[in-house]
Amino acid sequence: MATIKFLMIIFYLYKFTIVSPSTNSLSPSSSPKFSALFVFGDSTVDTGNNMHIPTFLKPNYLPYGQNYTTHLPTGRFSNGKLVPDMLASYLGIKESLPPFLDPTLSLGDLITGVNFASSGSGLDDLTSLYSLSIPVSKQIQHFKRYINKLKLAIGEETVNAIVNSSLVYISAGANDWLLNYYDIPTRRLTYDVNDYQDFLLGRIQYFIKELYEVGCHSIIVNGLPPIGSLPFQITWSIDKLFGVDQNKDTQVYNQNLIKMLHELESTLPGIQLVYADYYTPIIDMIKYPKNYGFIETTKGCCVERDSEFLSMCSRKLAPCENPDQYLFWDGVHPTLATYTHIFNYIISDVIPQFSKNHTYDVNGGGI
Repeated sequence: MATIKFLMIIFYLYKFTIVSPSTNSLSPSSSPKFSALFVFGDSTVDTGNNMHIPTFLKPNYLPYGQNYTTHLPTGRFSNGKLVPDMLASYLGIKESLPPFLDPTLSLGDLITGVNFASSGSGLDDLTSLYSLSIPVSKQIQHFKRYINKLKLAIGEETVNAIVNSSLVYISAGANDWLLNYYDIPTRRLTYDVNDYQDFLLGRIQYFIKELYEVGCHSIIVNGLPPIGSLPFQITWSIDKLFGVDQNKDTQVYNQNLIKMLHELESTLPGIQLVYADYYTPIIDMIKYPKNYGFIETTKGCCVERDSEFLSMCSRKLAPCENPDQYLFWDGVHPTLATYTHIFNYIISDVIPQFSKNHTYDVNGGGI
């Protein structure tokens, strides 16, 4: 055991004090260097945790994963990789980001970061009761247990250095509106739109403070996508009959999120909070599909034709012939092509916002 621990510490020191080149040719040498990637949130970033819990939200059948490297379902709600996978590769950390609940993970997998996200989850714990998923609050508890487990394996000092120099990615909130406010109006009985926005923003703020307290300094927070433009919402939602503009609500929420992150950053010394705009890129793809190679932006590739009633892929019918021409894979989730466009936005507009000299010493202090 002592020998394994020693070798893992040597591996960590070599990889992240002598900067390793990225496996992605797009990676500029001047991009920030992070020791690990940790992800929290919902199905937009879940790389397979729901495959290991008792929930009905499991993309455990084809055509999910048909364009993944293994051509098999992996627990990702798309036809291929998700943004966390691409980001881990771009940053030179690993080729894809494994789910924390995967029982086959090695110590090496754990050291360079894992994914805690759960499909169907939300910032509001009530949201996860409908989907039987892992709420963001519990995901962070899993992260704290991960830290304690790793300290026993490689030592507190090394683990603190990994956490301090890691990148955190949070993508959550859409399910709270879909499952708790718009389509299942539970919270609508006690909150108006503005009050529920404030409630959710308060939850994000609390979670960020929890992550900061355990040593996380660099955090990306996704804004909401245009919820009213999801194929499932276009077909299913009755809000438009009553003059409710879900996209307008989303824009107001995102503006308030940006303001909150800016104010919070000023109160937490050493933290960097960077907002990732999901709304604008997707709206641009909807307005100008030909610029992105799309021919369809209102229907999912793998759902039954002319019926977006179900948000998940059909088990019986074959998907569209060319997913790269579709913005959405199923009734809610983007295709690999769409995620690739979003990823390109993140590496061009989001990652550069972190300090160019983003490196840490092995004791976890910023340099």
